[in-house]
Amino acid sequence: MASLTLTKITKKFNSDTAALNHVSMTVNDGEFVVLVGPSGCGKSTLLRVIAGLEPLTDGEIHLNGKLMNDVPPKDRDIAMVFQNYALYPHMTVFDNMAFALKMRKLRNNAIEERVMAVADILGLTPFLDRKPKALSGGQLQRVAVGRAIVRHPVLFLFDEPLSNLDAKLRVAMRGELTKLHKRLGTTMIYVTHDQVEAMSMGDRLIVLENGTVQQAGKPLEIYNNPANRFVAGFIGSPPMNFLPAVLNFEGCALILEGTEYAMEISRSLREQLAKGQETSATLLIGVRPEGISLTKPEEMGKGKISLPGQVEILEPLGNETLARVAVGQHELVCRLEPQTDLQVAQRVTLCFEESAVRFFDQTSGERIL
Repeated sequence: MASLTLTKITKKFNSDTAALNHVSMTVNDGEFVVLVGPSGCGKSTLLRVIAGLEPLTDGEIHLNGKLMNDVPPKDRDIAMVFQNYALYPHMTVFDNMAFALKMRKLRNNAIEERVMAVADILGLTPFLDRKPKALSGGQLQRVAVGRAIVRHPVLFLFDEPLSNLDAKLRVAMRGELTKLHKRLGTTMIYVTHDQVEAMSMGDRLIVLENGTVQQAGKPLEIYNNPANRFVAGFIGSPPMNFLPAVLNFEGCALILEGTEYAMEISRSLREQLAKGQETSATLLIGVRPEGISLTKPEEMGKGKISLPGQVEILEPLGNETLARVAVGQHELVCRLEPQTDLQVAQRVTLCFEESAVRFFDQTSGERIL
């Protein structure tokens, strides 16, 4: 097993653009860390830098305390599973899994012992004589993972390995990889742009955007307490709702921009939001879809922030219903129970607790409070 430390990693493909910009992170021994972010944010580039497939522009990589900057890929004891599987089409499953061991000139009985043991773990024993063209997508993925496992590396790198699978198979393989990590106990770094994969698989998430680390932490910690607007909007499906508002210094209310709607808030919250501000405070209100309840105006309870709205779209998904509600020129998504008596074009009141709201600076996007 291995611990990995990256210190101010910078990677430039030309003089103007940095694919990675001073990325620093630590992966603990035996940890399953997920790098998550939109396409083009630098996730795969970071994996390739760790594996030694891309040279660094600046920074340091330490694996188990040893500097890896100038160590060639074959000597880093790292296994990488690629998005496209990268299997040899003319070789059987057994030969694909055994190839790296043959290159190391291990004895035949040692190679067979390792391959058979891993094939048993991954359920590949019946397919060892087949070639890749005779396998399904899930089986191909397991062969690619098995080829990495037989090497007994100290660190696994997974570069979006499930992106080519259909939705049902992806769910199944997520569970298989999670169980595999618990069984092996090996340090793993997993790259994905799918935040559902990230939330469900990782011990810890590292959120990237434009080659920089936006936030690192446990999945629910990031979900409940995002560091900035980007993280709040990227983690979560559907994403967090955002509303621009102005703090009314003369009363305990937030005025929704572009409307005359006033959201009454407690005096203590008003004082916190007004701290350091002299005449006005513009901010973004963020609230998760499940943090909003919809009621009829006459059923409005006390002690909640409220806004009037109109149901625009209802999306029944079986296990839940998503309602898109217009508030002035803004739209909010609300997560409701699967059975609802709401109708399109119905007037409703949106209610949410102050504790469910997150506030962000409109200019920088940074979290406040």
